[in-house]
Amino acid sequence: MSLCITMNTKFNKSVIALAVLAIGASLLSSCGPNKEAKAEQIQTVNQVNAVDTPSVTLTSVQKGKLTSTIAVPGELLPYQQVDLYAKVNSYVKNLLVDIGSQVHQGQLLAILEAPEINSQLAAAQSRVKQQEAIYFASKATYDRLLSTSKIPGTVSENDLEQAEAKKNSDLANVEAAKSSYREVGANLAYLQIRAPFDGVITARNINLGAYVGPGGKGPDPLFVLQDQKRLRLVISVPENYTGGLSNKDEVSFTVQALPNQKFTAQVKRLAGALDDKLRSERLEMDVFNKDKKLLPHMFAEVSVPLPSRDSAFILPKTAVVTSTEKVFVIKVVGHKAQWVDVKKGLQAGDKVEVYGDLKSDDKLVKQATDEVRDGSQVKDK
Repeated sequence: MSLCITMNTKFNKSVIALAVLAIGASLLSSCGPNKEAKAEQIQTVNQVNAVDTPSVTLTSVQKGKLTSTIAVPGELLPYQQVDLYAKVNSYVKNLLVDIGSQVHQGQLLAILEAPEINSQLAAAQSRVKQQEAIYFASKATYDRLLSTSKIPGTVSENDLEQAEAKKNSDLANVEAAKSSYREVGANLAYLQIRAPFDGVITARNINLGAYVGPGGKGPDPLFVLQDQKRLRLVISVPENYTGGLSNKDEVSFTVQALPNQKFTAQVKRLAGALDDKLRSERLEMDVFNKDKKLLPHMFAEVSVPLPSRDSAFILPKTAVVTSTEKVFVIKVVGHKAQWVDVKKGLQAGDKVEVYGDLKSDDKLVKQATDEVRDGSQVKDK
């Protein structure tokens, strides 16, 4: 006997079960008792009922704290670094340090020479003496006129004022000449290159006799000086994880050169703004490097702790469904499934923070899937 059934795809699944029962009854009535047919019939009905009313395991919604970390790349930079250039056009006379030299603040690194500066200094000194001689003469004239003017009718008031003005003008010329002399003397001091702070010479781009200065050959500095006793660990934290970061947080990091060692550093400086290109916040940590195991410009793998929040709901990751359209959980109320839109927060292990229209002790499907349709009947396992 053959039987053909045509149905709409939206037909109620319970009708399918009735159709199966009808087919089974027809078969039994025509073919007589058959244990195997009965077993297959019961199995089919159970499968249809399971699809129509799935059995689910429930979990309760609870608030709590979730501690998590993210791994971001970082770079170790010198705490201080400076490129030292020559201020005036000159030649290298003496070199007192080389690459790798440990120097102290104010230490002499190189001596330059510029013979024309010595000539300029002598000429400036001569102008000072010349202006001083003129000033002394005008001052003496003024003093005599002032003394004579005490006798009525001997010196006119205009002559006295003219002498005083000449004296003041000559004094101003003396001060100008002294300023020129100090200016040339300052250029002479630039012929001595000194260290502005304690550090290590990491580059030397000059040799004896080299011509240096603003008009010298090449853009390279004479020396590069770095402070390596303390380094800056610089990282960029993505926008999603910047909320709640503070300078009390401590990070841990490793470097490829020392894979078996873990270092720690405390956050010291936060940019307080996002980079307009990377959409991330710059953080700096101070790393003390007295043994000099770490070198500037090493790359580091940094583990940053993320702040925990008391107001978040903590759920198993399996309870959150991420589809192409939305992120949701399935709440069970009166044996009916309800889809509730949520947003994900921090994740740690098999737990995740969620935010949405939920309340404590709400019952959710622990192993959620979009096959459990919104509004469908469910039953507890």
